[in-house]
Amino acid sequence: EVQLVESGGGLVQPGGSLKLSCAASGFTFSKYPMRWLRQPPGKGLEYVSDISSSGLTTQYSDAVKGRFTISRDNDKNTLYLQMNNLKPEDTAVYYCTPDLDEPTRYWGPGTQVAVSS
Repeated sequence: EVQLVESGGGLVQPGGSLKLSCAASGFTFSKYPMRWLRQPPGKGLEYVSDISSSGLTTQYSDAVKGRFTISRDNDKNTLYLQMNNLKPEDTAVYYCTPDLDEPTRYWGPGTQVAVSS
């Protein structure tokens, strides 16, 4: 059974930093690309970033490029998102999800990030 558990969210002031983690189990983590998405209050899901299975290739949305860094530790089956220079518009629930070779997309419960002074 695929399980994903995001953590590391919280309340931070504008300009602050947070590091999110995503603990994955139930599939061979090192074989699959992973991605972060987010859902701002009252809005739909937004793409944030993705990373290849090896970790060598990463991509970011224009909204977070230069501020966020995605990474992974395949030995620990964990995905990360380092978020710097946070802005109020980064307020959202953040989710990690694997790009598995099947139609079903799996989700964790998410972790809430709130950026406010």
